[in-house]
Amino acid sequence: MKKNLFIVFIVLVLAMGVTACNSSKKVSKVEGKYSIVATTTMIADLVKVIGEDNVDVKGLMGPGVDPHLYKASAGDVSLMQNADMVFYNGIHLEGKMGEVFENLNGNGKIVIEIASGIDEKNLIVSEDDLHDPHIWFNVLLWKDAAKVVRDGLIEFDKENESTYNENYEAYIKELDELHEYVKSRVEELPESKRILITAHDAFEYFGSTYGFSVKGLQGISTASEAGTADVRELADFIVEHQIGAIFIESSVPKKNVEALQEAVNARGFEVEIGGELFSDSLGSEGTEAETYIGTVKSNVNTIVDALK
Repeated sequence: MKKNLFIVFIVLVLAMGVTACNSSKKVSKVEGKYSIVATTTMIADLVKVIGEDNVDVKGLMGPGVDPHLYKASAGDVSLMQNADMVFYNGIHLEGKMGEVFENLNGNGKIVIEIASGIDEKNLIVSEDDLHDPHIWFNVLLWKDAAKVVRDGLIEFDKENESTYNENYEAYIKELDELHEYVKSRVEELPESKRILITAHDAFEYFGSTYGFSVKGLQGISTASEAGTADVRELADFIVEHQIGAIFIESSVPKKNVEALQEAVNARGFEVEIGGELFSDSLGSEGTEAETYIGTVKSNVNTIVDALK
């Protein structure tokens, strides 16, 4: 009898152990978060929106950081190596990190390029025959980016597919509303005033989508310096078209735009610095521009209000 009771006791203990293990695994799935690394603030925000409570997102580049010039530190590489997934923009936005991504791919890490989900025919080609990487300034293209993130998360974590789909669908509605908001604000400006002058050529997608002529003092990448000839040519353009405001950018030193302002004023025409635009990063935490949607609204509000 004692022997039978002992056997029953052992069975119960083993059963409790299995149950505890299973329970622990379920808790891990519910409370644990997958480690995700995103290069830019825009992408980090997007992954947080779609992944929600299932992901812990770390961004390599904080607000105001220029991705064109960013070099990955040893700590950054280690962070990506230890993450479950890595998301990056691509199209040479992170120009100095291409080899890092290749090595991560070669070692079996899940590395996803946001721009891979965008039809090439919708990409803008620069004068240097390179694709413009600033895809987030066309809200409709950012919907494609959201799909890339959703699909990547589902492929990695099939168990939470319904959550990722629900978050994606809800966000697409918000992006549609954002697109309409931008259009409505732009319509407040007569076409003759829809000329946008910025620190570097980051707003071509914005211009082509929402009807602006765009000129940047520097090229698509901030790695290319603006020369005196560039300043002189753009100053002449501003005077000729009587453009009332030009804009600095949060991730680009403002000295070049200030030099442009001085050059315009020296020609007998006063041009104002209309405000700061967020080009290659979102705004700081706690501000309106800390999210992608907030950044797009902040930019269009700044542009329209200054050019009216």
